[in-house]
Amino acid sequence: MGIEKDIQQPVFRNDYQKAMVNIIFSANWLTERIKFFLESEDITLQQYNILRILRGTTKPISTLQIRERMLDKMSDTSRIVERMLKKGLVEKKTCSADKRMVDVVLSKRGLSLLEKLDKKNAALDNILEGLTPAEATALNSLLDKIREPY
Repeated sequence: MGIEKDIQQPVFRNDYQKAMVNIIFSANWLTERIKFFLESEDITLQQYNILRILRGTTKPISTLQIRERMLDKMSDTSRIVERMLKKGLVEKKTCSADKRMVDVVLSKRGLSLLEKLDKKNAALDNILEGLTPAEATALNSLLDKIREPY
């Protein structure tokens, strides 16, 4: 099966157009599989991304700093953090350096959820099981190369 069959478009203007369409289609395909993986824990892909960002920091960070690190820069980080706060996955604290700002930290419940999901990392990795480790490395290099000029 190729992109031509997946989207029922037998002809592309050139290989660059085909590659762009293929990347967009594949990104959406991958996103749907990750959403399904996270569905059992009642969190979204953006919430999972924020949990991982918070675990990777050594100190509390603002929603602006979270947004800068997110995979989806268009996310409404403040709204997502509020939902996570209601679920008990994060905690908010007044920033000690600037009282007008709020810092976000991972809660014990959020860390526990991440640890539970970490045990299922093989299932996440298996989404790309059609690639060999060398192919995954090559794909990473190609995707990085696409973004280099920007």
